[in-house]
Amino acid sequence: MTALPVTRVSLREAISRRLVVIGLVLSAGYLALFSFGFNALYTRVAEEADRLAVGLAASVMTILGLYVVRFLAALLAIFLSSSAVASEIDSGVLHAVLARPLSRTSWLAQRWLAFVLISVGYVLLMTGAITAIARGVAGYAPLSVGRALLVLALELAVLLSLGLLTSTTWSAVTSGVITFSLFGVAWLAGIIELIGTQLGNEAMRTAGIVTSLIVPSDALWRGASYYLQSPSIIALAGQDIGGGNPFTGSAPPTTALIVWSIGYVAVLLVIAAWRLRRRDL
Repeated sequence: MTALPVTRVSLREAISRRLVVIGLVLSAGYLALFSFGFNALYTRVAEEADRLAVGLAASVMTILGLYVVRFLAALLAIFLSSSAVASEIDSGVLHAVLARPLSRTSWLAQRWLAFVLISVGYVLLMTGAITAIARGVAGYAPLSVGRALLVLALELAVLLSLGLLTSTTWSAVTSGVITFSLFGVAWLAGIIELIGTQLGNEAMRTAGIVTSLIVPSDALWRGASYYLQSPSIIALAGQDIGGGNPFTGSAPPTTALIVWSIGYVAVLLVIAAWRLRRRDL
């Protein structure tokens, strides 16, 4: 970290603005609410339903809890990245920083790394807490939390890269609106693809897939959510659990999706660095 001064400064900046502290306080409140609701609902279902229904209920509640975590982490990533460049230029800070022997590309890459550490750290902490609650209350064990976290980290890298690119072009507010809108469009495309698959409508399915390639955030979440489901529930449901709702996926992420997303991040960062080098400070 001594060789990454911008990353260290960015991390300290997030802490000094109390972003991390406020986020942790709000997250603690969410975890308390989730724990209460999970325990109350699971207890009731366990008294009235059979084993399969109980396991399904635990899976659904856990996935929904983690879906909220994923949404909050996405908002954090968009908030951090959309103001990463534009606000620094508007305030004149970037001009002063780059007066030192530091290239614009290096500055941008280090800022991106700091935001990845913050957002992925948040997901790691919250996912661990949610799954611990589910395990403690219902004995729920996801298929692979580690693989899910890796895919979620890639999704956050996608959003951070997209936010940085828009931030090199527009103001912080405009960048945030555009990035969040694209995040929402990706979610809507996932629903369109789902409906198209269920109805056998090839046009809807193709439109959803194409949009998911343009912004693969929702496709990555669906792949991550597969690993967050219980192996027994997946087996009993014939690997079709989640296939009919907008919150989960029924299959793990394909190698093609992972490779595409990694390349997507790399290309966006390259374009963002090129845009920043050409921008008048």
